[in-house]
Amino acid sequence: MTTQSSRSASPQAPSPVSREIVDDVAVLTLDSPASRNALSEAMIRALHDALDAIRDDRAVRAVVITANGPAFSSGHDLKELTARRTDADRGRAFFARLMTSCADMMQTIVHLPKPVVAAVQGVATAAGCQLVATCDLAVASDKATFATPGIDIGLFCSTPMVALSRNVPRKHAMHMLLTGEPVSAERARDMGLVNTVVSAGLERNAAIDLARKISRKSAYTLKVGKEAFYRQAEMSLAEAYRYAAQVMTENMMARDAEEGIGAFIEKRAPKWEDR
Repeated sequence: MTTQSSRSASPQAPSPVSREIVDDVAVLTLDSPASRNALSEAMIRALHDALDAIRDDRAVRAVVITANGPAFSSGHDLKELTARRTDADRGRAFFARLMTSCADMMQTIVHLPKPVVAAVQGVATAAGCQLVATCDLAVASDKATFATPGIDIGLFCSTPMVALSRNVPRKHAMHMLLTGEPVSAERARDMGLVNTVVSAGLERNAAIDLARKISRKSAYTLKVGKEAFYRQAEMSLAEAYRYAAQVMTENMMARDAEEGIGAFIEKRAPKWEDR
C-alpha cells in the first residue's frame, strides 16, 4: 500500500478538506474538528471541489470520505446561519444558496462515476447524517451515532430527509426525523444506513480496504453500474426493467465485459482496460 498526501490551502486559511491517495483510493478528510466538521459554506465548497477534481482523475478508482475529531459532521454550521439573520432579507438568500450548494455537493457524490465509501468515526447529525446516507457505502465505528435532530430546534431536517428516506425504510426514517433521537451504529446497520460496524479506530482502514477491493473491478463497469443503480431506483418497475435491459445490452458490448466473461470461462484473472 502506497500513500501520498496533499492539502490545498489559500494564503488566508487552510482548506477544511484534506486529500490523501492510498494506492488508487482518494481519502477525503473533513478536517475542521473545532467546528465538529460542520458543513459550513467553506466545507461544502471544499468537498465539492475535491470531488470535481477526482471525477476525471484516472489514477483514482474509488473514494473514502472520513473526518478528524470526535464528530464525523454535526451538519450545517448554526452559528454561520444565525449570523446572517442581520442581512436585509434576514438571511433568506444565504440560506437558499447554502442549501442549494449542499444539495449540489450531495448529488455530485451520487453522480461521481466512482464508488464513494463513508468512514464514520463519531457522531453524524443532520446534514452530516445526510452525507453518510448519500455515500454509496458506509463503514462505522461502534462508537458512531446518527441523528436528524433538527426537530428539537424547530428546523425539520428536510434536506437530510431526502437521502435518509432513500436509504432506510420509511418508518425508521420518520422515527429519526420526528423524534431527533440518536441511533447507534449497530441500529444504523440493521436499518441499512451503514454496511459494516467495526471497533473504534478501525473504521478508516476498513473503509479503505473496502474501497480498494471494489477498485480492482473494471472502472467502466463500476461507472455504468452506479449510474444505472440510481437512475432505475426512481423509475416504475416496468420502466426500470426496460432501462436495465438497455444498460445490460450496451454493457455486454463493452471490451471489459467480453474480457471478463472470457476470463471466467478460461479460469484466469481478467485484464481490465476500463472500456
